[in-house]
Amino acid sequence: MSKQDGSSRQVTTGPVDDSATPILHVDMDAFFVSVELLKRPDLRGKPVLVGGTAGRGVVSAASYEARRFGVNSAMPMSLALQRCPNAIVLRGDYASYSEYSRRVMTIFEEVTPLVEKLSIDEAFLDVSGARRLHGSPAEIAWTLRQRVQHETGLTCSVGVAATKFVAKVASSRAKPDGMLVVPADRTLEFLHPLPVSALWGVGRVTEQALTRIGLRTVGDVAAMPPDALERALGPALAAKLGHLAMGVDARDVVTGREEKSIGHEVTFHYDLTDLGQLRRELLRLSDDVAVRMRRAGLVGRTVVLKLRYGDFRTVTRSRTLGEPTDVARRIYDEASAALGELAGDGARIRLIGVRAEQLRSSGSGAMLWDPDEEWREAERTIDEVTARFGRGAVRPASLVRPATDRIESTRRRDPGSDLR
Repeated sequence: MSKQDGSSRQVTTGPVDDSATPILHVDMDAFFVSVELLKRPDLRGKPVLVGGTAGRGVVSAASYEARRFGVNSAMPMSLALQRCPNAIVLRGDYASYSEYSRRVMTIFEEVTPLVEKLSIDEAFLDVSGARRLHGSPAEIAWTLRQRVQHETGLTCSVGVAATKFVAKVASSRAKPDGMLVVPADRTLEFLHPLPVSALWGVGRVTEQALTRIGLRTVGDVAAMPPDALERALGPALAAKLGHLAMGVDARDVVTGREEKSIGHEVTFHYDLTDLGQLRRELLRLSDDVAVRMRRAGLVGRTVVLKLRYGDFRTVTRSRTLGEPTDVARRIYDEASAALGELAGDGARIRLIGVRAEQLRSSGSGAMLWDPDEEWREAERTIDEVTARFGRGAVRPASLVRPATDRIESTRRRDPGSDLR
């Protein structure tokens, strides 16, 4: 049985049929903030934000106390502080977050080898084969929550269901620090009253499109004739949402992920118009991408440039190479050529990013020819120097600038990049 409190939170409180619900979605509660509160217990119960404060800093995580003011992750910090002026802002300690993530994922893997890590703070588990040792899915979920809290001091929320989609929705309904089991034969009873935004793939634009044709709940989508849904959304999205609205999700828990792209991007604290400055940042980003590719043993055949203008309009340009590469100079040359097409006439640039796509193993076959042989050898030599003396020991001359000429910016891995 389950109960729903005054908010939208819904948790399982008693015996429930979990015989056909082998999929768990475990999501840590306000993970970055929770790790910080282990070091600063005096801040418990207060609105706390983790993120950057300078210029165009963004919120990486918000405590539940801060969320009551309408603050959420990825929001500009300036807006967050307008909504919650009393918020306490902490800079992120990503080394700590990675360590706690490792400890949590180890707990999961001690229960079942079928763990699909979605990000640093959430994962799917298939516990079909764990019942003999650890009990039913609901019992396993309960034990996991207890172990995580006892061994790390952190809390998590768990959804238990027959499919990945329903399990993920269930964990979000159980937050914070709760567990919700959705029996297989009550899946539609659980899903259909929910708003259409609960469906995977429904963002703001798709939600507006659904609302325009009178679809406000998951049940409304399920009842819509397929041809009418196709006319509104197109065949691919209509088919996907139609299946999800009926609780159909055939995806298995996958323990390994194939990397689809590797990228980095930077948001400037003020808009840039100087093409030379933009090219220097592009060279730095290209080097970051190439280093990660070489460490992962990958090469890529497509280079993608991403630009966001001062008016928040975002564009991308892709260029496909004759042969795949892991060389920063080649990545930079292609991205720089695309930049020349998009950033002329004093365009104001807020963000620039570069990523490599169509990845494959660098050892998956000899190239017909290697146009970057000399650059490749030089960059691998730099990798060796870096391994001994750290990043920055050797760098392109164009990136060595006096402090007065440095651009203030917030750099991060491309959120579309799969290799984290």
